[in-house]
Amino acid sequence: MSSTPDFVPGVSGPVASGGERADGGLPDPSLLHLLGPKWLTARARSLDDERGRTARWIVLGFFGLIFWAFIFGMLFRLLKYFKGVQEIGPFLSGKLLGLMLIGFFSILLLSNVITALSSFFLAKDLDMLVAGPVDWLKLYGAKLLETMLHSSWMVVLLAIPMFSAYGVVYHGGWYYPLAVLFVFLPFLAIPAVIGSAITLLLVNIFPAQRTRDILSVIAVLTAGGIVLLFRIVRPERLARPEGFRSLVDFVTVLRTPTSPFMPSEWAQRAIMAWLDGRIEPLPFYLLGTTALAAVVLGALLHRALYDKGFSKAQESGGRQARTGVMGRALHRLFSPLGVLRRELILKELRLFFRDTTQWSQLILLAVLVVVYVFNIKYLPLKGEGMTFFLVNIVPFLNLVLAGFVLASIAARFIFPGVSLEGRTLWLLRSSPMPVKELLWAKFWVGTVPLLVLALGIIGVTNYLLQVTAFMMAVSILSITLMTFAMAGLAIGFGTLYPQFETENAAQIPTSFGGLLFMMAAVAVIGGVVILEARPVYTYLSARAYGMKPDLFEMVVGFGLALLLCITATIVPIRIALTRLEAVER
Repeated sequence: MSSTPDFVPGVSGPVASGGERADGGLPDPSLLHLLGPKWLTARARSLDDERGRTARWIVLGFFGLIFWAFIFGMLFRLLKYFKGVQEIGPFLSGKLLGLMLIGFFSILLLSNVITALSSFFLAKDLDMLVAGPVDWLKLYGAKLLETMLHSSWMVVLLAIPMFSAYGVVYHGGWYYPLAVLFVFLPFLAIPAVIGSAITLLLVNIFPAQRTRDILSVIAVLTAGGIVLLFRIVRPERLARPEGFRSLVDFVTVLRTPTSPFMPSEWAQRAIMAWLDGRIEPLPFYLLGTTALAAVVLGALLHRALYDKGFSKAQESGGRQARTGVMGRALHRLFSPLGVLRRELILKELRLFFRDTTQWSQLILLAVLVVVYVFNIKYLPLKGEGMTFFLVNIVPFLNLVLAGFVLASIAARFIFPGVSLEGRTLWLLRSSPMPVKELLWAKFWVGTVPLLVLALGIIGVTNYLLQVTAFMMAVSILSITLMTFAMAGLAIGFGTLYPQFETENAAQIPTSFGGLLFMMAAVAVIGGVVILEARPVYTYLSARAYGMKPDLFEMVVGFGLALLLCITATIVPIRIALTRLEAVER
């Protein structure tokens, strides 16, 4: 008897009961079929009835809307001001859009280079896809779309309020979203193809594990260079025409393309032409044809090098554990602490420096600190209108910015501490070691470098600002207390909301627990500043008018700030200790 062939979704042609196609060929899954498991996984996660998921989405949605409103409001007011400037207003708006788009393009290129390594070479489903009867072009298309989606969602979220502000101010019309869509899709595709091609070439040169380390360092160095270059250029000069020799020079700078051969410039020209009531086909043509050509060339490169690169990606990237001069020096340095505490501290240091994605972030951190100090140096604190009160209140407000920097660093390096233990936590809990030793080791390993950085930032910036001895003492004591508070909150929330299954440490601070930590950190920073504001104002007023400050008011204000920081340090650690002790051995 002959059986009727069945049809398998996503596979072209009828399939017999043995799994082969009825016409004798192999199954040929479609592009949508290859993307199906990713869609089903995302859908299952969204429908998972996890406790507290609804509350998390509500909180994230609320703060996301506030963030969107903030970006939209700032750009709306700035573009309104530019639009009111005769002759050069559109040039200013176009230059601003070009700068933002070139920043987006740089971020997309870096993100795609890193994401392509996981999508094309290290993903768990590749063993079945590469060994299965999957057409090479469909595999390339599926992985390219996956890479572009994972790398571009953050930029898309940032671009929505940006393009909305331009559309509202310049009256883009009902078809403006379609114009943006036709511009932005190829703008996203081009860096995805380039980033995937760069990763493919690197994997064919280095083993995949070493490639990941190299990409991490290159990405951080490039990002740091972009940030530093952007700050050295000082784009705020565009809002100050008096800084140029003549109006002709200023208009020339505005009319000159920022990067004539970059997709960001084509996108900027297309959007601004549409907002000006003109349809300029050349930028659309350049974006579309460049994206298509990039996909074709990327596919040809994929066909030629992917099999060899994937084979090399399966090679081990292991390293030998060695104890060098630095290791022996640290061993002797921490010997007075005892064997247990010494080994716990050394363990934390080894884990940090073995992960390239962790220590390479220090490079970007150094660049951001340089940019921060650079901004302080160029504050206009001298000249007419700058009184004694204003000169001394700026360093006090500098504590707020320094506190935000410390909170961000604590979220990146201290908050994931407990989560990074992963499945080995049961081994530590099954040992006779007191769990508080582990917690305090993580606390001090994160707090001491953070404190050194905090004192360095405040010391250098206050030196540049030429503050008085009183403000220097207040700044140093306040930043020291806030450092301990940030570290305590990071350890506490990181223990209460662990992410043991996350393999990438950079994703841990973006969790719901990381959001709660940042909210608590901002509350503590605001509380310290508010409690110290009155005593500082009292002292500065008394100093300005030759009077004696109210000591009682100063003691109460600074005392409450001290109590707040101590509470924010001790209470989260005690709660975290209780949580860890409740973990089953």
